[in-house]
Amino acid sequence: MKSYLLIFLTTLAVSTGLLQCAPKGDGFTYAVISTEYGDMKVKLYNSTPEHRDNFIKLAKEGFYNDLLFHRVIQDFMIQGGDPDSKTAGPNQMLGQGGPGYTLPAEIGALHFKGALAAARLGDRQNPQRNSSGSQFYIVDGKPLTEENMDNLEQNFGKNYTPEQRQRYLEVGGSPVLDGEYTVFGEVVEGLDVIDKIAAVPTGQANRPVRDVRMTVKLVD
Repeated sequence: MKSYLLIFLTTLAVSTGLLQCAPKGDGFTYAVISTEYGDMKVKLYNSTPEHRDNFIKLAKEGFYNDLLFHRVIQDFMIQGGDPDSKTAGPNQMLGQGGPGYTLPAEIGALHFKGALAAARLGDRQNPQRNSSGSQFYIVDGKPLTEENMDNLEQNFGKNYTPEQRQRYLEVGGSPVLDGEYTVFGEVVEGLDVIDKIAAVPTGQANRPVRDVRMTVKLVD
């Protein structure tokens, strides 16, 4: 009798919102960015809720599907998310398009290889460092040296824990961008895909000579 009563009360509590169901998985949201070069599975950070929720919204709407990685610099980053790129001609300049809004900066996470970060206008036009509403880049940086890290800390005012420093030495990244842009996720599967896209031939404004399109979907 008691077990039936417990089941009834639990069901009632859940249905009326008195008892919240436990979150599934590890508490993070994941997405897959698919290209002809392979898939990149990204984890979205809960520490950047504005950027996380916006990326989820756009992915659900299919906003990113068929857009280009329109700017590619080997050993640095690959950039996409400009809606103007969906129907862009071969010589069309890209990088100015967006959904019609920006996001407040949530700067903090570092630019290790695989970091997913928001593009933005420069400081002169954008002193608050607000992010583009849709454009993002994924870091492709090479492993750094002890000399590189010493220079960043001594001449650029960067400060890293021993663990962060070691990750830059072993995995690589673009620490020069730290503190300047919002990193809101990271690639957890498919780091090799970043290298493949970053190595494609490029033309004017670092745009790939042959279009590199993406699709984005949320996954468990």
